[in-house]
Amino acid sequence: MISKIATASLGLLLGGSSVFAQSLADAKKAIDAEQYQKAKSMLKNLTTTQADKDENFFYLGWVYIKQDYADSAKAAFNKGIAVNAKSALNYAGLGAAARLDKDNSGATNNFNQAIALAGKSSKPYQYVGEAYLLPLTPGAKVAPADANAAIAVLQKGKVVNPKDAELLITLGNAYRSQLKSNEAYQAYSDASTIDPKNPAAKVATGVLWQFANNFEDSEKQFQDALAIDPNYGPAYREWAETDVRWSYTDPKQASVKIKEAADHYKKYISLTDQSVESQMHYADFLLLAGDYKTLQQVAADLSKSANSNARAYRYLAYSAYENKDYPAGLTAINTWFQKADPKRILPRDYLYQGRLQMASGQDSVGINTLRKALALDSTQTDVYGEIAKSLFRGKKYVEAGDAYKVVTQKGGRNVKLTDYFYEGISYYYGYDEKKPTADSLIAKADSAFSYVTQKSPTTADAYIYRARVNELKDKDRNNIMGYAKPFYEKYIELVLAKGTPDDKTKKNLAESYVYLANYAEFKEKDLTKAADNYAKARDADPTNKQVIAYFAKKAGGGKSK
Repeated sequence: MISKIATASLGLLLGGSSVFAQSLADAKKAIDAEQYQKAKSMLKNLTTTQADKDENFFYLGWVYIKQDYADSAKAAFNKGIAVNAKSALNYAGLGAAARLDKDNSGATNNFNQAIALAGKSSKPYQYVGEAYLLPLTPGAKVAPADANAAIAVLQKGKVVNPKDAELLITLGNAYRSQLKSNEAYQAYSDASTIDPKNPAAKVATGVLWQFANNFEDSEKQFQDALAIDPNYGPAYREWAETDVRWSYTDPKQASVKIKEAADHYKKYISLTDQSVESQMHYADFLLLAGDYKTLQQVAADLSKSANSNARAYRYLAYSAYENKDYPAGLTAINTWFQKADPKRILPRDYLYQGRLQMASGQDSVGINTLRKALALDSTQTDVYGEIAKSLFRGKKYVEAGDAYKVVTQKGGRNVKLTDYFYEGISYYYGYDEKKPTADSLIAKADSAFSYVTQKSPTTADAYIYRARVNELKDKDRNNIMGYAKPFYEKYIELVLAKGTPDDKTKKNLAESYVYLANYAEFKEKDLTKAADNYAKARDADPTNKQVIAYFAKKAGGGKSK
């Protein structure tokens, strides 16, 4: 048997032989196993010892693409094109780098060039397809247009080489991104038939079952992948993420599955090269799992590394906010904005920056930042509520009411009755009879409280606020119209039905009875009824100023005015 040293020496002598092909195959296997540092080291060596092979430069560039280093990737791809001006793979790589840079025109031009030069090779088709599926933002879904573009080019590649298992896995991924499960399963199944020893096909099928919440079959696929290759890290990574999803859907197993997830992810890390990039993957997982305590520690350690990806500051900011460590979070998010390429800034970054600013007492600045986040991604409907709450805390009531109005209109499934309630309260508190908007604020507040009482007829607080709003219409006590009367009466009915009232409710009862007393005295001219309601008001809250004034005048023989 030839020794390892002899094999390495022979490889230098026979650069164009099958030994070189095996070396490149080893590098590709390391990429597939997410051992990026190992793959990068091998490929850097190959680009030196076999500098005339454009493929070596492509796969080196692809490692950089996987690590989100677009500039380094472009440099490698351009070197590959310098070696071979007709290198279809490297043009596919340049298109992928352009996509990471959000240069759609550049991406399309390079993809077209790659396909034009592909000839009888299916690999350029595969990598153009993979480029369309690149996660341009963490956790982001693949846009339907991108998925359709990937499917179209991969189908063309399948015609060129129907036996390319890796291309079929990519095709399955494209279908899976759009929840086209049957088509995805067929592609993965075909790949496994063509290459039964390919663990990636098993893992991809496991992820497909994960999407369908078929966790037992998902686990079986990961186990099958590890039976093929016990050191195939991605199987453990996807198994960990499946455990997290399982924990969300089955509360009884939540604690067990979260622990399993952590164990599987630690195994994944041990099977990679434990590089900064692997730790970044771990940070991604911790964010997914909602383990902010561990994430903050991991991100803090990563941020201290000279070779660290600046993205560590993003995770440090997110986790510090969730852990209520606002000073550390604000420093981290500001550092991220300083260090990051502007093309790498996400709407979610502005979201956390705004939250951290508001948590640090910078409400006005924070609200503007949150609005910027919304302008970039209007699907973050919970942010509308955060803006509204901040405005309400700052006693900017009319603005808060308008913000809550947006919540109720755009919040979708996240809208709660309390949002309508606070919309009404905001407009009520913002009322100023001296301003021309006074009547419109009354109408807006009344509409909001009306909605609450329609949806929840036993919510007493909604009735008393609706009563207060309608009482604003009765500007002249001597010409009282009674707009608030039915709502005060309903409030009294509801709270008395609940038993002994608390101190706050007693004060509200006194307020209600005083209004009914005024209505009886000034509208109905029924002094007996008025006296009866004042007596009830006194029983509820003898400290009520109007009650005290009424009985003081009555004791002195005067009439209330």
